[in-house]
Amino acid sequence: MVESNATLDLIFAALADATRRDILGRVSSGKHTISELARSYAMSLAAVAKHVSVLEKAGLVTKCRSGKEKVIRIEPKAIEVAAVHLSKYEQVWAARFDALEKLFEEN
Repeated sequence: MVESNATLDLIFAALADATRRDILGRVSSGKHTISELARSYAMSLAAVAKHVSVLEKAGLVTKCRSGKEKVIRIEPKAIEVAAVHLSKYEQVWAARFDALEKLFEEN
């Protein structure tokens, strides 16, 4: 049976896009306005704002007003949720690789 987790679905859907991953990387080093982010891409301010909205819906970033601008900052909790989920698979694959390495050593 498939486990349904809407939060994980939103997080991984948001991370599926290279531009959104890049935006997330940029805001991980500090707060940025949408205008600052938009300067880095060959797309409109509206397109960047839409990418930011997807990240916000996934809980990966938050927006808050700072004067006329909206400031974007990273939300580490959502990244932690994804990391915990992925760590389960990491443990499984680490065990499989260890078993494979042992098999090679025996032959």
